[in-house]
Amino acid sequence: MTIDLAIHSFSLWHHFAHAPQFGPIAFIDLVEDLGFTGINLSLNNPNYRHLGGKEHWRMDEVRNRLAASKMSLEIDTSGTEPGHMKELLDVAHRMGALSLRTYTRHSGTVAEMIKKTTDDLKQVVAHADHVGVTIVLENHEDFTGPELAEIVNTVDHPRLKILYDYGNSQMVLEDPEHALEAVLPLVHSVHIKDHVMVSAKDAGRLTVAGVPMGDGFLPIAALTRSLYDAGLRRFTFENVWAYSAQIQPGRTPQDKVHLGEGSFRYIKPPFDPARLILDQTQFSGSTLVRLEREALLRGFASFKNTLKTLNISVSRQKPNYQTRDA
Repeated sequence: MTIDLAIHSFSLWHHFAHAPQFGPIAFIDLVEDLGFTGINLSLNNPNYRHLGGKEHWRMDEVRNRLAASKMSLEIDTSGTEPGHMKELLDVAHRMGALSLRTYTRHSGTVAEMIKKTTDDLKQVVAHADHVGVTIVLENHEDFTGPELAEIVNTVDHPRLKILYDYGNSQMVLEDPEHALEAVLPLVHSVHIKDHVMVSAKDAGRLTVAGVPMGDGFLPIAALTRSLYDAGLRRFTFENVWAYSAQIQPGRTPQDKVHLGEGSFRYIKPPFDPARLILDQTQFSGSTLVRLEREALLRGFASFKNTLKTLNISVSRQKPNYQTRDA
């Protein structure tokens, strides 16, 4: 039993921000040496974030570097505005990406957000089909599993699927396994991560916090097994140490959620920075880089042990990427 195991560039976001000369090529070199078979690259800001700029030569350089090692690519953006989505679909096509991840940025009631997001995506799926890129809509701290499935089923197009994130359902107080049950037939991609809960008493507000893989309370093995058994073969590892998010306003605990128990267990202070940071401004850039690297390595080792217990190994699944001249 084998999978293609990619890694998200957010795993080293402090390296991109603080480490000298650390860009997408250095990232690819590093993660290939670690044994990953592909990357997810965040282009989630006006200057295409971890790509470093919008010039075509940057896109082609990444595509050619990945092709040389037969590594896969997905790219990330956010928002569903049709003009923006068409622009990023063209970028994904140029870079040879398998898919384009996005999530809604609409506000309002849940019903209003669902309608606006659905209307947007109906306008871009034909272009996604034209360029051969699948749009994956993530459960990104906004929709529950059933709500996300409603959007995708309403649009009803083979180029629109779901990206299931192991922990993001917690921001809407939904059990991760319950969320997966609701979206499993529609899942195209996943983000593997680990979380803890921090009580309002200790964080000022009920908070979900990222920790190195294996240091949290998410059911990593059970989720991975369910996804593998459903046929998924490309997984993306995401080191979310030092990330935190608050619970979405107006959300109340969903079925099977009991705060302080299971995946929603609270971590108790004092907090070891190697495991959990809530205020990054207390640390220098160099310290954040060092702790992030340590968190990545420790978490990756933990996940490899999880795969071993599941009798799953890692190998490249789709070695068919072509180079592109600048």
